[in-house]
Amino acid sequence: MSIKSEATPYKLQSLATGQIFDDSGWLLEAPNENQPALIRAIYAQKQLKVKDTSFGLYRFADWLPVNRYLQGSSAPVTYKSDGLAHELGLKNLYITFSGYWPEKGVEMKTGSFKETEAYSVCGRMSPGQKKVLVVASAGNTARAFAQVCSDNRIPLLLCVPHDNLNALWFESPLNACVKLISSEAGSDYFDAIHLSNIVSQMEGFVAEGGAKNVARRDGMGTTFLSAVTTIGRIPEYYFQAVGSGTGAIAAWEANLRLIEDGRFGNNKSKLMVSQNIPFHPIYDAWKADSRAMLPFDDVEARRKVEIMTAKVLSNRKPPYGIIGGLYDAMKDAGGDVLLADNEQGKQAADLFLQTEGNDIHCAAAIATATLIDAVRNKSVQADDLIMLNITGGGEDKFMTGRELFYLKPLLSFGVNPEVSEVRERVSNLF
Repeated sequence: MSIKSEATPYKLQSLATGQIFDDSGWLLEAPNENQPALIRAIYAQKQLKVKDTSFGLYRFADWLPVNRYLQGSSAPVTYKSDGLAHELGLKNLYITFSGYWPEKGVEMKTGSFKETEAYSVCGRMSPGQKKVLVVASAGNTARAFAQVCSDNRIPLLLCVPHDNLNALWFESPLNACVKLISSEAGSDYFDAIHLSNIVSQMEGFVAEGGAKNVARRDGMGTTFLSAVTTIGRIPEYYFQAVGSGTGAIAAWEANLRLIEDGRFGNNKSKLMVSQNIPFHPIYDAWKADSRAMLPFDDVEARRKVEIMTAKVLSNRKPPYGIIGGLYDAMKDAGGDVLLADNEQGKQAADLFLQTEGNDIHCAAAIATATLIDAVRNKSVQADDLIMLNITGGGEDKFMTGRELFYLKPLLSFGVNPEVSEVRERVSNLF
């Protein structure tokens, strides 16, 4: 059910050794290398040619590692802020919005920029792919992949923590090709990842790959491409809330491609990434100037995750220290890790609704809160060119007047299930 098949010419490169190689189907790491490192797509098209809006996300297909264009996508939209910018005294604030806001020309019906990942990852899959795609998620990613895979009849198994299941809402029942399993109440995103890792090793299943999947990162990078091609310049500051940091890595990689493009400047946006108090492992590692994540107690981590509003930011093992990960991105581009608590996030969401006219997701509200704080403490100046990445919004707008359908888990597992139990029970689903 793809719009058309059109492969983007690209190669892959190891960020550990620099070796360049062909993508032989679904590579998530460089062949014959032992050092953990991300791989990066190297595109034949060095200057980005943006297609018209009818292509949806695939208007940026020159820099997406896709084999086909799927139906139903929408690209992020960037506009110059008036309301929030005036409130904060900023002259050059640009908002990149991913979510549901038809008046602005963006119609991601799951309300999240995770659709940019899903349409790129699923577009990377060959039409003849028969294996079941396995995706772990704290909520938004699962909703996006579920919708895209349902619409395009792509077999999918989702692994989501029980406490995040309320994020799996849809405007209509999904196709049976999409199935859901969960980790028990009180578990978190890492527990869902552990579950997905077991399933991915089973015959007939394939891991989506998370940050290791070049299609996921380059899909997320379309937010940065939207901003730069709209503004005409690379911004000086990039604000985004992070759980894994993959979106910020993606922005950095897009930035490097845009420098090579030659038309938008040669600066690197400072990565101003934020986390939700009280759970902030990336902040802790960055402030300690540590490439490795700092040790913490799993039980205490789960307790903190229960407190935070933006649970989608609750990754206990992000791609931070890996070669090409967030640590390297921030060391190269500059920037800082910022913090906001639940109340600051709520106030920022209220201010955005009041000044810009749409509701935003709690994670995007954390990013907005840290921008507000950066203005107050003069970390940014009135004339600075700033991109605020609103990674989800318009949920209330979308839900109004609609009956919603919730995807229910077919199986539930404890936090440390036996491998044999998982394999036996999951195999019976398919």
